[in-house]
Amino acid sequence: MRIAVDAMGGDNAPGAVVEGAVAAARDLGVSILLVGDRTRLEPELAKHKTHGLDIEARHAAEEVGMDEAPTAALRKSDSSMTVGLIAVRDGDADGLVFAGNTGAGMVLGAHVLGRVSGVERPAIAVQVPSAKGSTILLDAGANVDSRGTHLVQFALMGDAYARAIRHVAAPRIGLLSNGTEDSKGSAAVREAGPILHQLPINYVGRVEGSDIARGDVDVVVCDGFVGNLVLKSIEGVGSLIGERLRGLLQQGVLRRLAGLILRRHLRELARELDPSETGGALLLGLNGTVIKAHGSSDARAIRNAIGVASELSQARVSDEVGRSIETCLQVVAADDADLLTEDVEEPGRARRLWNAIRQRLRRERDGEADDGESGAAPAREATPLPPPETDAPAIEEGTMAAPASEPEPNVEDEPEAKS
Repeated sequence: MRIAVDAMGGDNAPGAVVEGAVAAARDLGVSILLVGDRTRLEPELAKHKTHGLDIEARHAAEEVGMDEAPTAALRKSDSSMTVGLIAVRDGDADGLVFAGNTGAGMVLGAHVLGRVSGVERPAIAVQVPSAKGSTILLDAGANVDSRGTHLVQFALMGDAYARAIRHVAAPRIGLLSNGTEDSKGSAAVREAGPILHQLPINYVGRVEGSDIARGDVDVVVCDGFVGNLVLKSIEGVGSLIGERLRGLLQQGVLRRLAGLILRRHLRELARELDPSETGGALLLGLNGTVIKAHGSSDARAIRNAIGVASELSQARVSDEVGRSIETCLQVVAADDADLLTEDVEEPGRARRLWNAIRQRLRRERDGEADDGESGAAPAREATPLPPPETDAPAIEEGTMAAPASEPEPNVEDEPEAKS
C-alpha cells in the first residue's frame, strides 16, 4: 500500500507533515510518496531515522496556498497537490493525504481523478462520535448551496460508504432538518425527502441535530454549510468538556484522587474527542481515495490520516459508491422508459436521469400547490442494496472522524476530468 502525501499543505508544513509521514511508514508499514519542494523536504527528512523505511520524495515546484481560490489551483500544473493526485490517477499511489486548501482539493480532485458516474458534487464524509460508536455526517463542508438532488446523491454515497467500511446491510439514512415533520426543513430538504422514499435505501426520514449524538441513524445527510457548522460545534463542545473536566479534577484532594482513579478512562475519552486521533475526512465521490486532514494537523494527525487513507483504499469505497449510484439510477430509469434504451455508461446519461428527478419533483410541488396535499410520492419499499463486493475487513468504529475545513466553493461547474 502506497500513500502520496502533499507535504506542502497545512499550517505546519512541511515539518509536521514529514514527521507524520515517517511515523506512518515506521508504525503502520505504509509506503510513502512525499510530494513537494525537494530542497525543503530533504532537510526535514534528514532530521528523522528513515533507514529501512519505504519513503520517496518527489519534487513539485509549486504549492497551493490556503487562501487561494480553488479555480486558481487549476493553473498550477506542478503543484504538490496536483502531482500527488496524478500519482493516484496513474496508479503510482493508492491514495492521497493533504492538509491544505479544501476547495482546491475538491476542484483538482474532480479535474484530475474525475467523479464517480452519477455524482454531480463530491462531498466530505466524516464520522463523529455518538452514543453507539459513531455517525457518518456528509456533506461536512464542500458544498454550501446544495439542491435537493445533491442531497439525494449525498445519501446514496453515505449509504455506500457505511456499507463498505462497516459491512452494514442496510444503513439507516436520515435527512438533517429542524424538525421531523415533512413540512420542516429548507427547500432542498423538502425536495430530497420524496425521492429518497422511492430509492432502495433504508431512508428513515428527517432527523434533528440531537440524533447525531444519539447514534440512532448510521448516516446523516445535509448540505456543506450546515454540516460544517455541526462539525465545528461538536469539536467545540468536545474541547469544552475536556477543559472543564481538567479544571474540576484539580480542585481539592478528593477530586484529585478521583482524577487519578479515572485517569485511564479519561484518556480514552480524550482520544475519542481529539481530532488528531481521528485522522482525516474522505472526499467522497471522486474516482480515488483522497483524504483531507485538518489544516492545523500535527505529526500525529498526519500519521493517522495516512492510516485512514490506507484502510479506505483497501475497502475500495469509490468502487462501492459507483455501484450504489448506478443501481439507484437504474431505479429512476425504470420510471422513465425512454431512458432504459440508453447505455449505462453513455456520457451525460446520469445527468439526464437527475434532470428527470428534478422534473418529477417540480411536478409534485405543482401538484401540492394545486391540491393542497403533501405532493410526496408513495414510498418505495426499502430493499437493501447488495453487500459490498470486497474482502476487505470492516474498519474499526470511531477511526474516521475528522474536522473539515471551512465551507469552500462548489465544484459542480469546474472542468470535467481528464480522460
